[in-house]
Formats: sequence, structure tokens, C-alpha cells
Amino acid sequence: MVRWRSGTVAALRRQWAGAVELDVTLPDGATMRALAYPHLVGHPEPGDRVLLNVGALLMGLGTGGYALVVALPDRLPPDPPQAGDTRDAGHLVKARYTPLQPILLGVDEEASPHRAVLEAAEDLAGMPVVTADLHSALPAILAGIRADAPRARVAYVLTDGGALPAWFSRTLAALREELAGTISVGQAFGGDLEASTLHTGLLAARHVLHADVAIVAQGPGNLGTGTRWGFTGVAVGEAVNAVAALGGRPVGSLRVSAADPRPRHRGVSHHSLTAYGRVALAPAELVVPDDLDPALAAEVDAALAPLAARHRIVRVATDGLDAALRASTVPLSTMGRGLDADHAYFLTAAAAGRHAAALVG
Repeated sequence: MVRWRSGTVAALRRQWAGAVELDVTLPDGATMRALAYPHLVGHPEPGDRVLLNVGALLMGLGTGGYALVVALPDRLPPDPPQAGDTRDAGHLVKARYTPLQPILLGVDEEASPHRAVLEAAEDLAGMPVVTADLHSALPAILAGIRADAPRARVAYVLTDGGALPAWFSRTLAALREELAGTISVGQAFGGDLEASTLHTGLLAARHVLHADVAIVAQGPGNLGTGTRWGFTGVAVGEAVNAVAALGGRPVGSLRVSAADPRPRHRGVSHHSLTAYGRVALAPAELVVPDDLDPALAAEVDAALAPLAARHRIVRVATDGLDAALRASTVPLSTMGRGLDADHAYFLTAAAAGRHAAALVG
């Protein structure tokens, strides 16, 4: 259930595309770190009274560790400029049946300027699509693409397994100039374009954003229970199926680590093994760097051997990829570990990007 608090904005902190970080003073004098999405609640200012949902903050969640501004009750934002009583401004309802459900214009809706393009779109025309478990793989995959194809148009398709609003991600905000655009699909929202399904999101990447390569991954704040099937990254397998159904070329970015303290994520994570080994019914090209540490490489090879009956295991040279990762415009971090602390994770993602770049026609 929601854990409510009310307070007063004391100060504004960092701001990035779609989000504002602020300090809120509670009636007892305590201060809470909060986050507001101005597109939903308006732009807070010092002195504003705010209503907060504090559940994630009190639980100590990592990416979700903010009190979230639910409303500025004394200074509500104006209504959108378009009338909300028709479908002309869109009828995609995100965060459905929650008090903050936004209604947005889908890229393929009747009122969309891109409707005709998507109505005619049949397939991805062989576009390579990199599928990844974690949002933290995005900048590493992009670095791998840019190492060999600096001018390639790359679109990011944000699925709804993690934190739903694209606005939450400072990584996405910092990568705006490097991406052709972000498309949020399903219950995710806040991208440059909105799509009702992963399939229409992929078609929009190809035919609206004119991407040469697409990357599919969930947002930050993924959920995992430690069980074989209980993690939001299981959708990676469904993404492979969608790419194949649309005539694209699935490229699997594996979650590989020699540093994760949890045995189930060392070597090839059980997330990747379940998603690609059990959920993906279509073949993909699963990328492995060709110069992993010998002990780690042996562990990876053994884990992937059962998947070779369906997928093609691709070895990719890594020369220049370390430099590309270190030149990333955003900090690299996964589960609190940076590039040097979990080098194999980022190198594997970058190798998938490099392979996708080689497939661009």
C-alpha cells in the first residue's frame, strides 16, 4: 500500500530531462529526498506544499530510493493544451488504474502523424536489434556500436520491466544526443515516442526514427526474486521472439560477470540462461567476447553449450572496446559496480554492440 507524507519543498537539486530532484521538509522538521516528474505533477518550487509517496524511500530501494511527488495540491498544473475528451491527443493509458495514470498519444494511433507509416510497415527489413537484461547495459552496447559505426542511427526501445517513466533515467537524459530517440512501450512511458506494444515500438524505431540498429532493454529498477522465472528480465526472450516475428535480426547481449557476489549471476547469469534458453523460441546471435579471462571463458562456454542447439554463439574481437567504454559519455555502473569492478559485464555488452554494428547494411 501507499505510505503517504506531506511536506514543503525546501530546495531544488539536480534536474534532467523529465525529472526534478528536491529536498522536502516534513512537519516534524526531518528532510526527505524526493523526485518529481513535471509532466505529471507540474514543476515544484521552494515553498510548495507536496504530497509524497514514500514507500520506496523507506524500504531503502536503490534506483527507487526517492519519495515521489504525487501532487502539488495548492498549485495544480494547467490542463494540457489539447482537449482530453477525444482521441485526438491520444488514448494510450499508462500506469493504468493508478491515481497518476497519464493518457498519451501512441505512435500508431489514428491521431498520430506517423499513423500512415506504421499502418504500412510490415517488417524490420533485417534491422539488427540488441536485446539486454539490464538498463545498465545500454551505454556499453552503444559504446560498442559507436566504436565501429559512429554514424549509425541507434534507437532505444524501453520496455516496462523496470522503473516505468523514461524520465527517471539520468543515463537516458545524458545519451539524448547520441540516440535517434527513445520509444517507451507497454506500461513504460516518457520516451520521445510512445507505443502500445513492443512490436509497434520496434516498427517505429525502424520506420519512424529510421534506426539502423535498435537496443531493447527494461528501464532501471528491475525486479528479481532469485527464482528461475521470477525476474523482469525474462522479457528478453520475448523480445527475441518479437524481433524475429518482424523480420529483424536478434543479437543477444549476455549478462556475464566474474564479480557479482551472487553465484546465480556469475559466469552467465541465470537471467540470460532462462531468457535465451527457455523463453526465446526464435534463434538469436549470442555474443561472447573472444578474450575473457580463461577461467571465466570456460565457465561461459559450459553454460552456453545447451543453448547452441537453437542459437548461434558468436565470438567477437574486443580490440578497442575498452577504450570505447572508458570514453562513454555517461558513467558505467551495474549493481553499484563500475567498469573496472565488473569489466566482463560491460565488455560483453559492448561486444554485442560491435556485432550489431557489423550487421548494419
